[in-house]
This record gives sequence, C-alpha cells and structure tokens, in this order.
Amino acid sequence: MQYRTFEKTGEKISLLGIGTMRLPQNADGTANEAEAIKMIRAGIDAGVNYVDTAYMYHDGVSEVITGKALKDGYREKVLLADKMPVWFAKEPAALQGIFDTQLERLDVQMIDMYLIHNINKPIWKKVQELNTFDFLEKKKAEGKIKHIGFSFHDDLSLFKEVIDAYPWDFCQIQFNYMDVNFQAGLEGLKYAASKGIPVVVMEPLRGGKLTDRIPESIQEVWNQADIKRTPAEWALRWVANFPEVLTILSGTSSVAQLTENVKVLSDAAPNSLTDKEHAIIQQVSDAYNNLIKYACTNCRYCMPCPQKVNIPISITYYNEWFLYGQNEKIKDQFMAFVPEKSWPSKCVGCKVCEEKCLQHLPIAEAMKAAAEVLE
Repeated sequence: MQYRTFEKTGEKISLLGIGTMRLPQNADGTANEAEAIKMIRAGIDAGVNYVDTAYMYHDGVSEVITGKALKDGYREKVLLADKMPVWFAKEPAALQGIFDTQLERLDVQMIDMYLIHNINKPIWKKVQELNTFDFLEKKKAEGKIKHIGFSFHDDLSLFKEVIDAYPWDFCQIQFNYMDVNFQAGLEGLKYAASKGIPVVVMEPLRGGKLTDRIPESIQEVWNQADIKRTPAEWALRWVANFPEVLTILSGTSSVAQLTENVKVLSDAAPNSLTDKEHAIIQQVSDAYNNLIKYACTNCRYCMPCPQKVNIPISITYYNEWFLYGQNEKIKDQFMAFVPEKSWPSKCVGCKVCEEKCLQHLPIAEAMKAAAEVLE
C-alpha cells in the first residue's frame, strides 16, 4: 500500500481509504453486516488506515457497522472519519445530539477526522447560523475530535470561499477524470493544496459508473493503451497521479472490489502516467460525455421523493438506454424490477429533489424524459 503524509501531524495515511456509503447488501437492499465487517477488516489487514462513514449512510447503519468492524484492536489501526449533517439541526444545541448519536453508534470516545458534511450554498449559510465552528472547536478541545474538515458539493467559487473562511485541517471533494471541471474540480484541488490543506477524494469511480458495463466504444479506447488495465485501475491511477491527493475513498461493496483497489494503489505513484495514457483517458472521458445524458452518481441524496419516485434507478435505466444502444431488454428490466408506484411518470415536478442533488441535475426534466423512454 502506498502512503502519503498528513503534513500537519506527520502521520502516514494510506492512499486508499474505505468509504462506507455503498456497503455489501442483502437481497432486500439492507446492509449485510457480516460481509461489511469482513470487507472493512480485510482492507485494514491489507494496510488501509483511513475509514470514512457518515450519519446518514444506510440510514445510520453504516456508523454502527463501522464501529463493530473497528472492534478487536482495529480501531487503533485507523483514522476514523465521520461527518456532521448540519441540515438536521434546527438550533445550535441540536449539534450536540447528533454528535452524541454518532459516538454511540460507533461506540467510540473520539473521531479522528470530523467533517462538516456536504457543504453547498444553503448548508454553508446554515453552518454559520448554527455557530458550527464554535461547536467543533469545543469538541476538539475536549479531545472528542482531532481534525476539522469539510466535504463539498457546489461550484468552484464557493469552494474557494469556504477554504479561505477557516483554518481547515483537511477537505474532501468529488474528483475523477470525468469531473475535472465539475464542482471544486482540478482547480479546487490545486487551490486547497496551495493553502496547505490536504485533499481527500471521493467518487473516484463516479459511483461505479466508470467501471460497470463498459460500452464497446469505450473499451476500444482502453484497448489502445500499451499496458492493459481494468477501468477501475485506470480511474484510480488517474486520481493517484496527483500528488495533492492525500487519500482516495472507494465505496466498495465487496471484498473482491476492495482487493482490486488495494492492489492498484499499492504501486500507484504520483506523476507516473505517460502523455499517451493521459490522452487515452481524455478520449474515454470525451466518449462517455457523448453517451451519458444525466451524470448521476447514485448517492441518493435526492431521496426520498414525496411522490415515491425511485429517482436514481430511473436515471440509471434512462442512461443505460443510450449507453447500450437502446436495447429493449433495458426497458423490460425496468418494468420488471421497478414497482409502478416508483416510475418516473409519478413525478409532479416539485423539484424538492433538485435542491438536494449533489450533482445539481435537472431531475424533473430527467424524470419526464425517462418516463417517455422507459414506460
């Protein structure tokens, strides 16, 4: 495993971090606790020492499972990251209740890396209204958290404003070869680094979209490379190529996926991709952008829908309709596996989901388009 230095403390942090937003699942969609614990511990045994969770992942179950995975001596081997969802707090005093719940779920006394979750314009305003920094600094003084950071999903100008507003210990951004100019993007990565703020990367595989069911036209581009690699390896190596990146969170959902990621990032050195490899990755990015209609990462922040529309799955099938040559089997699968009550035609255009979408997608428009194609 490659390690990079957290300059503030001199700590060595594994280039691969374990994200717990997409844990292994049971047939009914709930998190498979036994498999998840097995996966997290397998990663730590292989040298991963950064584990990330959040209050809302798997409706809170992620924190519980993460806490259980870190029993039996594993807690001492990792930096544990968790996040404050300020949007659940109606007043400053509510922050304490949320934090106490997190410590209880995790069954720990301290969280190493604590982030303000999902900063965008409305949440940034609320961060200030709730005196969130005072609360975090109090927890730090009490020894309940070690490092204060934030995760981000908005435009570059806001990112720079947030970076300049507080002496952050670290930050977390979405970054992959499809999102060079999206949200904080490459310029944000460089800006944070210029301020001495380490960057944790999330969504390196764009929620699995860069690795699942590779279209033939995309694979033909990958085949041009002199060194043959899987799409996951290409995506991870692209992110690892940037020395400004501290660690890369991969939300794996199986031991096999985790094992592949560990192998890739065991020898992925910064500035190691060749000019030809960069050119091939850019060709792939261009090809994908020509195929994908709506760049959803399946983070599910848009859910639940007041009309019970399954927004992420509707967008997934709609994108696949174009990714895979308008194959009728895609429509058949949609109608067979998605209950009619959750079909996109149930959308009334209220746009509540659009206010929460991390990718700022026109979801109401997407639901209308998906209904026309899939139903």
